[in-house]
Amino acid sequence: MRIGLAQLNTTVGDLEGNRRKILDAYHALVAQGAELVVYPELVVCGYPPRDLLFKRNFVPDVEASLAGIAAEIGEVPALIGTVEMNPAASGRRFFNAAALCHRGRVGPVARKSLLPTYDVFDEDRYFEPASTPPLVVTINGRKTGITICEDIWTNPLVAPRNLYHFDPVKWLETQHVDLMVNLSASPWHHGKNLLRQQLVTDAARRLGCPVVYVNAIGGNDELIFDGRSLVADAQGNITAGLDAFAEELRLVEVECGRGTPTPRHAALSPSFAQDDMADIYNALVLGLRDYAQKSGFKKALIALSGGIDSALVAVLAAEAFGPGNVIGVSLPSAISSQHSRDDARLLAHNLGIRFETIPIAGAVAAAEAALGTLFAGLPRDIAEENLQARLRGVLMMALSNKFGSLLLTTGNKSEVAVGYCTLYGDMCGGLAVISDVFKTQIYDLCRWINRDHELIPLNTIEKPPSAELRPGQVDQDSLPPYEILDALLKGYVEEGLSRRDLVAKGFDETVVNDIVRKVDLNEYKRKQAAPGLKITPLAFGVGRRIPIVQKYVS
Repeated sequence: MRIGLAQLNTTVGDLEGNRRKILDAYHALVAQGAELVVYPELVVCGYPPRDLLFKRNFVPDVEASLAGIAAEIGEVPALIGTVEMNPAASGRRFFNAAALCHRGRVGPVARKSLLPTYDVFDEDRYFEPASTPPLVVTINGRKTGITICEDIWTNPLVAPRNLYHFDPVKWLETQHVDLMVNLSASPWHHGKNLLRQQLVTDAARRLGCPVVYVNAIGGNDELIFDGRSLVADAQGNITAGLDAFAEELRLVEVECGRGTPTPRHAALSPSFAQDDMADIYNALVLGLRDYAQKSGFKKALIALSGGIDSALVAVLAAEAFGPGNVIGVSLPSAISSQHSRDDARLLAHNLGIRFETIPIAGAVAAAEAALGTLFAGLPRDIAEENLQARLRGVLMMALSNKFGSLLLTTGNKSEVAVGYCTLYGDMCGGLAVISDVFKTQIYDLCRWINRDHELIPLNTIEKPPSAELRPGQVDQDSLPPYEILDALLKGYVEEGLSRRDLVAKGFDETVVNDIVRKVDLNEYKRKQAAPGLKITPLAFGVGRRIPIVQKYVS
């Protein structure tokens, strides 16, 4: 069967824009000879719609949009991810569904069986799980099983503990299907694409038939979808793979029919080997570009300190917006070093972005004078240091307001974790581009960016990192070396290890206690931070819900 894979970048709630994309893709793939067109999960409304689902008219509008789409579907059927109202008097009000549209009508509807409610997922808040096994329909004479995203995530590779009491793929094994299709909106994080390939190839081997997997692409809020739709044959070999981080329409020839099921883990195809730095870079650019464009921003603002974090954000912004739409601003205080000012200017020149300088020494002096009476007799401390960062935040937000530009924050995951950032200062902004990127990864990314020529000034990468809020300050005055800090944070934040666990792994007990205390104390800062792009299995924000006020000591 010739199957058209429509790997689309939709916008949550843009029903008309999404409708046009769906139909344009349909007509293009049918013109190429498709006998079936398959779309991602919830493509009609965009994923994740979250509490838009609770708006009185949202789901009826989604259903009306689907009906309008179906009216233009001809002899070639299409499987389209959508929301369906639950007609029952009990249970959640909606189903996460896939509609088989054909000859102008919405036909059989498959309902998602397994609803992820962990990490960034909250589907049990909105959807009722299917009360019947996966839909099996005949399409062009082929017995086809239809699953939706999580329905194939029951493999032991995913987690040591099975979250569900039902395995849709196992049930489909009893149906002897000729083809399985999976409509997905699976957010990306570093390393996840290899796991997805394993799930798809294992499902194909278990069923003894081809599996077609169509994934969403694009950025929606914090989440980044990488696409990478793929097809596996009945032996579990990957026969087609779509681009990463890009929209793509692809016609694939699928040899439908059954082979001999061989339920074992398939080897990963070397053609799908990933470049870690390229993946992270492309994900961040896509997430930033879509966040801006889907929010209506055409220009970006960055406070350029001359440091490595703001340099990386500037590179990403220049790529996402185009150099002519990015403004870098240097805001030197009396403490700022000349080399930092020079590095910021050189970076702007290398990127071809506009560069402006706004000295803040006078504003800092005025603020200190205004506070002089109340601060009299007290030693200078972090309060005076943070005045600089907060005045920079005031000025950058003023520029954002005046020019309608998106202000990008430049804090990395290591700093955000331990609170090495100033609330209402350098945390001001509309998007935290690198808040899920550890400092050690920042260095790796910047060296990767410079692999062919020096775009980021070498001095920016090699000099000791510093907030430059007091003379001679460097990060390592307050923090352990980043190689140690990042490894410790991965254990505590991402793996949930206790202090005892970390000490047993060889970390110094004093350092562990200090860092864990800082992570816990600064939860209130992270709750007030700009949304950040997610690139790791566990990011601060929507996927991590630690109470601000809590006294648990692990």
